[in-house]
Amino acid sequence: MHKPTKINLNKDFLPKEIFRINGAYIKSMQYKSGAIPSNEDGTHDPWDHIESIMGLNICKDIEASKSAFNWLIDNQNSDGSWYAKYHDKDVIEKNKPTHFSPYIAVAALHFFKIFNDVSFLKLIWPSLESAINFSVDLQEDNGTIPWSLDKSNEIENDYLLTGCSSILKSIECGIALSNILNKIENQEKWKKAYLLLSNAIQDPTDKFDLTKDRKRFSMDWYYPILSGCLSHHEKLGYINKTFKNFYVDGIGIKCVIEEPWVTVAETCEFIISLMSVGYEDEAKKLLIDILNLSDKEGIPFMGWQYQENIFWPKEKPSWTAAALMLCADCVFDYSDASDLFISNQQSVFY
Repeated sequence: MHKPTKINLNKDFLPKEIFRINGAYIKSMQYKSGAIPSNEDGTHDPWDHIESIMGLNICKDIEASKSAFNWLIDNQNSDGSWYAKYHDKDVIEKNKPTHFSPYIAVAALHFFKIFNDVSFLKLIWPSLESAINFSVDLQEDNGTIPWSLDKSNEIENDYLLTGCSSILKSIECGIALSNILNKIENQEKWKKAYLLLSNAIQDPTDKFDLTKDRKRFSMDWYYPILSGCLSHHEKLGYINKTFKNFYVDGIGIKCVIEEPWVTVAETCEFIISLMSVGYEDEAKKLLIDILNLSDKEGIPFMGWQYQENIFWPKEKPSWTAAALMLCADCVFDYSDASDLFISNQQSVFY
């Protein structure tokens, strides 16, 4: 097994240049409309777009961030959703993933924690409220939420543990925002949905991934941690299994258990999971390792194929740069939003 060339970094200090460089990279990809392409082909999905907004927040580019939020408002469907894939304003894929829409709440709270701009929160609130309701209104009696509506607006009958974990964090942030703005009309509904979905994630047997076994993906083993509803003991169980099945020493976390492919975004998300249980030393080690999967300017590639000893694919997605920024911020506590994914925001804003 080959490893990428090592760079020398102090595990207790991360240069702020990493945030500036990656934030500038994200902004350089942004269209005049505010859309942030995911990849070099110019396309994006709204979840990636929202992830990139948080990268812009961290480097305090408030105008670029607002422009990206405005793209979401301008291109939102009447039911509160967004389509799966766009090229700028042109729709490419017309299904409506349910974890895309409420994720705007996570970025909005992230924005508020950094900029303390209540007036802009008020501006985007109607869009945010509609986005959360789109997903919550599809919730089943057992707490799960179907992963998507197809292009005919019919429910696609599977329930993804990863997608629902992301939705739960989004509802949490939506409730926190409703407290900040004193917009309590939907609070009871959202709190009920939060409790039902929490119960499902805590006891996932026969509730998720019914049509396809996704346990071969590392995301299925750490996203429940990021949902925010697990106990410390439950988190440790998922972390131990992730290390056992997906960790490659000196490189990072594999995306798929049988593939010799470590990916930056998955590793960064797992690092945040480690921070949520206080595993700071392990998190710092993984972060230093994953920084080696960057170009000479410090922009991360998507991943490293360690049998062929190549970056693969040779792409540097905007959302991967944002994931690196969010992870590094969580580990080194650079911004006022560094605790967003490791603390329950309902208890912070109540």
